[in-house]
Amino acid sequence: MNTHRIRVGIDVGGTFTDAVAVDATTLQLLGQVKVPTSHHHEDGVAHGIVEALDRLLEQTGHTPEDVTFLAHGTTQATNALLEGDVATVGLVGIGTGPGATLTRRLAAFRKLELTPGKRLPLAYAHVADPDDAPAVGAALDAVVREGAEVVVASQPFSVDRPEGEEAVALAARERGLPTTAAHDITSLYGLHKRTRTAVVNAAILPRMLATADLVDASITKAGVSAPLMVMRCDGGVMSLDEMRRRPLLTVLSGPAAGVAGALMQERVSEGLFLETGGTSTDISVVRRGKVAVRHATMLGRSSYLSALDVRTVGVGGGSMVRIDGGRVVGVGPRSAHIAGLPYACFASAEDLRDARVTTIRPMADDPADYAVLDAAGGRFAITMTCAANALGRVPEGDFARCDQEVARAALAPLAAALGTDVATAATKLLNAGTDQVKSVVESMMRDYRLEKDTAVLVGGGGGAASVTPHLAAVTGQEGRIARHNEVISPIGVALALIREQVERIIPGAGQEQILAVRAEAEAAVIAQGAAADGVEVEVTVDPQTSTVRAVATGATELRTQDRAHRADEADRLRAAATSLRTDPASVRVLAGTPAHTVYGTEVRRRFRADRHPVRVVDADGVVRLHAPDAQVETTTVGRAPEVLAGLVKEATSYGDGGVRAPALRLLLGSRIADLSGVLDPDPLLALARSELRSRAADEPVVAVVEVRS
Repeated sequence: MNTHRIRVGIDVGGTFTDAVAVDATTLQLLGQVKVPTSHHHEDGVAHGIVEALDRLLEQTGHTPEDVTFLAHGTTQATNALLEGDVATVGLVGIGTGPGATLTRRLAAFRKLELTPGKRLPLAYAHVADPDDAPAVGAALDAVVREGAEVVVASQPFSVDRPEGEEAVALAARERGLPTTAAHDITSLYGLHKRTRTAVVNAAILPRMLATADLVDASITKAGVSAPLMVMRCDGGVMSLDEMRRRPLLTVLSGPAAGVAGALMQERVSEGLFLETGGTSTDISVVRRGKVAVRHATMLGRSSYLSALDVRTVGVGGGSMVRIDGGRVVGVGPRSAHIAGLPYACFASAEDLRDARVTTIRPMADDPADYAVLDAAGGRFAITMTCAANALGRVPEGDFARCDQEVARAALAPLAAALGTDVATAATKLLNAGTDQVKSVVESMMRDYRLEKDTAVLVGGGGGAASVTPHLAAVTGQEGRIARHNEVISPIGVALALIREQVERIIPGAGQEQILAVRAEAEAAVIAQGAAADGVEVEVTVDPQTSTVRAVATGATELRTQDRAHRADEADRLRAAATSLRTDPASVRVLAGTPAHTVYGTEVRRRFRADRHPVRVVDADGVVRLHAPDAQVETTTVGRAPEVLAGLVKEATSYGDGGVRAPALRLLLGSRIADLSGVLDPDPLLALARSELRSRAADEPVVAVVEVRS
């Protein structure tokens, strides 16, 4: 049953600002609008955000009071770094003796190149004793004289002893200077990398603070009382206050919004998300229902910014075909948009009269082999979208759909130039484009050990139909275009969960220390507005780097979805059998909770032990967990500690690489608690007990246990 409560997602792009309204109960799309991004307005992008919100409320018949969640994603931080539009940073190094030598070397950050010929504006000053107020004041005076608009305080080992950085930061704030303390950005060791990450954060801080204040004031003036959230680069959202502290987390958040949409709307559990625009395709991985995240590279150097692992290929819906010697030699990287040409397939049949193929050099530095049509209606680009429409790859109602006969007419002159028929010419064009995407997809599948049989390709963005359907056909993988693909990014913003990541380097971390990191991450998302009862925390412990990482996610309200479309028992069995690549008759129900059903089968092998692959399917018929070989046990919360201790002891392996506890997941209520990131049995069992805390003793628990090879 629909209510008047809505979630609003706004995606601020370089050219347009897209906004969507989603029903807060059913999560169905209710409306969408597009307005020009207001870069040059006196209120900046805030004006476009409010304009989009006003039009969205008018379109859907809602009031500002109906908005229960409002979030926006922005490319502002990314663009600031790409364009070199940053503030001058005053870096205050702290230390004596060897520590002073280390921090003085940080002055070399002024050599970092933002754009060709433009370096990071940075002034450096040094303080031996951060408790020496006159010395700190003199250092701040020195960097301000050199133009510093924002201050970074950095000291060796501040992760463990932050008092020095905090003293300098306090003095800077008392002078009205925005300030970043390096230990606030990350708690990982590595003075150089930690400070570099903090410096980049500071460089965009003044601009982002100004925008945050304008957006906040504008939204409040518009009558929206829901707290404003901002998209992060790791697929979650954060509070506006958190963005004011760490604006760096919004860098590279553009692709993250689309993946968030695929996760929440398409319920992808294993696969790749391909967001295709007019010029390029961003490719990212979803593994076991989570986005793949890694430390990002910024300004040519590694950082401590955890961002979506996204790889970009210069092929999109508008990419132009290149020909030479009667054959297709490539597609892109130049697109029709950059060349200033309309797509041939969107012309009328009359416009395409007397069309003939010629080759051009779209830009001065381009090769002169880009094929275009000169016809009665002018000059047109032959694009990936034209070929996809000619082959019937673009579904009815898609943003990029056109008359197939017009698309075939657009490809006919190219086919003649290639000495073949229209279908073959279109296939050659799509092959040339998707081959570039295919190589990156295969590389990412290897990197993340995705199985081809279970990894689905999901296309998003306005150009999705030009890449994903053909790639799926070529590779034999399951592929589909996301619903409402042209607005998948703002949908992702509207549906995103609050996210926080806490990292600590703790040599020989014990269970109390690991639980403390977990608790810190959980408390952080609750402080930003997440409903405490719905917070999920995934903990991983890397024994090689001694890094303990906790990622907490939660919604601002406990979601209750419309159950009208839920899959029945036969649908869930069919989904499991398809994923297991076997006949439904050989699939058994192993366990279940109200939210999930566990299915399994047996794979017999002549010379090795039999395998028992398992699939966990949710109430919507979506496979949420793939386990190639697992044991499944049902118990209750009251008995679980004893049962889990026995299961973990039995499945723990010992060898030259040390102790390796099994990969453990617990099905609890509506959740799948993933504890597979912990290799040591004692902390693993401690985390399991923390997941069971505050639950009724008779509540069922299903354990899925995988022995690690």
